Amino acid sequence: MSFKKILIAVDPSPFGAHAAEVGIELAKSLGAEVAFVTVVDPASAQSIAGAGVPVDEWVAVADRDAANLLDAFRQRAGTQPPALTFLEHGKPATEILKAGVEWGASMIVLGTHGRGAVGNMLIGSVAQGVMHHACCPILIVRAQE
Repeated sequence: MSFKKILIAVDPSPFGAHAAEVGIELAKSLGAEVAFVTVVDPASAQSIAGAGVPVDEWVAVADRDAANLLDAFRQRAGTQPPALTFLEHGKPATEILKAGVEWGASMIVLGTHGRGAVGNMLIGSVAQGVMHHACCPILIVRAQE
């Protein structure tokens, strides 16, 4: 199997940045195209709606921040052809998988973290959702220690 299109799921966390570094290096070593995906989950806005922030305003700010994040990763990658970006809305695992299918990804890279002793055996819920439903290989990058 050849890996010609690597989709890297990113978020503003150190886990997302580390996964992006690994994914970019892997893509460069394989001569693969790169795309980044990040997801704005409008359901997250519901938790702050009670604080007086309208959902549509929260989503607009989240979209702007997500677009800036994707642009920063695209610039950091410095790949040829330039990396594509996907800013999706919805449940993160579902939207990462949809972007992978739509783009024709041959691999998806995403970060995760351990949570204490039990967490060392578990991966995050987004990573689990992607792993269990993906139609291509997944590289899950653990947090640096």
